[in-house]
Amino acid sequence: MFELLRRFSGKYRRYLVIGPATKLIEVFFDLLTPLVVARMIDEGVGHHDVHATLFYGGLLIAMACVGICFTLVCQKMAALASQGIGTDIRGSLYAHINELSYAELDRFGTPSLITRITNDVNQIQLAVALGVRQLIRWPFLAVGSMVAALLIDVKLGLIFLVCTPLIGIVFWIVMAKCVPYFKQLQQKLDRIGLITREGLSGARVVRAFVREDHERERFHEAADDQAATAIAVGKLSSTLNPITFLVMNLGVCAILWMGGIQVDTGALTQGQVMAFVNYMTQTLLSIVYVANLVVVFTKASASASRVNEVLHCRSSITDDGNAEVLLPAADGAPAIAFDHASFAFGSGATNAVDDVTFTVDAGQTLGIIGGTGAGKSTLVSLISRLYDTVSGSVRVMGTDVRSWPLCQLRHVVGIVPQRASLVSGTIRSNLQWRDEKASDDALWAALETAQAAEFVRKMPDGLDSKVEAGGKNFSGGQRQRLTIARALVGDPSILVMDDSASALDFKTDAALRHTIRKHGGATTVIVSQRVSAVRDADLICVLSHGRIAGLGTHDELLGSCDLYREICLSQLRREELGKGVC
Repeated sequence: MFELLRRFSGKYRRYLVIGPATKLIEVFFDLLTPLVVARMIDEGVGHHDVHATLFYGGLLIAMACVGICFTLVCQKMAALASQGIGTDIRGSLYAHINELSYAELDRFGTPSLITRITNDVNQIQLAVALGVRQLIRWPFLAVGSMVAALLIDVKLGLIFLVCTPLIGIVFWIVMAKCVPYFKQLQQKLDRIGLITREGLSGARVVRAFVREDHERERFHEAADDQAATAIAVGKLSSTLNPITFLVMNLGVCAILWMGGIQVDTGALTQGQVMAFVNYMTQTLLSIVYVANLVVVFTKASASASRVNEVLHCRSSITDDGNAEVLLPAADGAPAIAFDHASFAFGSGATNAVDDVTFTVDAGQTLGIIGGTGAGKSTLVSLISRLYDTVSGSVRVMGTDVRSWPLCQLRHVVGIVPQRASLVSGTIRSNLQWRDEKASDDALWAALETAQAAEFVRKMPDGLDSKVEAGGKNFSGGQRQRLTIARALVGDPSILVMDDSASALDFKTDAALRHTIRKHGGATTVIVSQRVSAVRDADLICVLSHGRIAGLGTHDELLGSCDLYREICLSQLRREELGKGVC
């Protein structure tokens, strides 16, 4: 928590100083109030002096008004500080998450990151707000009340010395048992976030398979589990206030008993006894509020550790010190070259890509085919350095991808992901991701190549047509064509299409591949489950469990690769296969 405050509180330091300072002035008036009440009782009520009673009553009202004014100032300072710090933490956290590589994102998981950037930052904001408003008030009020009470009478002050340690012991026991639950609560919120995200994002699939009851049951189980932990914490925390008030009321009874005796003997006045009772109440109430503050700060500390865990995580993929690569590359350098490249998801895991070696010359088309889980998407992710190889190397235009500036590499390599993903905005704003200054002519050219121009022209607003979150107002095929057009804007030297035409009919798919081959001579990588999508490629890589099972042209693989032949026979008639099949 303190680490986050040191990092993000710089701009708001004046609020963090002014807020508690004004709160101290309010506390000063609170400490004077019992003394004024004591004077009112002794001089006004005791002597039947109306003027004295009115004077001290007016003084109490004036003190209350001044205290309210300082309270309002403190509240504003607390709001400015907490909201400002929380906004900066959230912004920094979001920016840092976007700098992490796929490996780190896989480790944390999307639901957990969403919980950290929302709920955990909210806990920190609450702690900052209460810290400005209450952290100075209650401890200072407790200590001040004890000192003021002891100045009135030392003997009655012994009651403080008995009550305060009792409350402290109860507080320590309860907090020691509550603290472990707070981290569990945040982890269980992550679980609820995961189930909620899966259920809502996959709502169509859930309904298609009539799994609403199953998903509802999963959510209820996760929610009940989180609620059970929250109730357990609540039960422990709920014992604080009753026990504290019991000790406080017993202390008040003792003060009234002993104070009444001293009033009879003339050692104390009635007003002083009332002042002592008020100070006793203020002290023990302050301890109760301090206990509640500790609960809030403990939750915030758990949340801060989760936020710091993300902020401290460094991306395994960086381009520090990488100089811009001069283009075009040296003559004869292949556009893509894999040299015994291997990759695994985490240490100790089986290689998802295992000892892959091949080259693709500039302007050629590489087709990658294989069964589900063969490592196709992982393989092409190494080209744009979304993941780093654990051994071997990947070179783009003769330069190792680890030597490229990431921004330049990902401008040279256009990527069409397996899942068509659009963001809310317009068609124009989505297409301009690679090149914010792209002209309308360039956007329409990309749409023409991606076979998307026809349906975009039919829309009333054309390029300015609205795109809903995730592109839900478009069909699956339309979303895929728009994402392909987005990758084509800016004329990438290498175009990677990761099974990005799966929702297209064969005619549109064929037209798409034909126009892409004619589009600027870019080197194209096509990942597909369809033989028809890769059979015309200059080089076909057949993957099986991350390893190359076959490498060559369609005709060559029909004669040399059993796996490729098996895939072909499952999709095409024998007369469609051409040579090489008996």
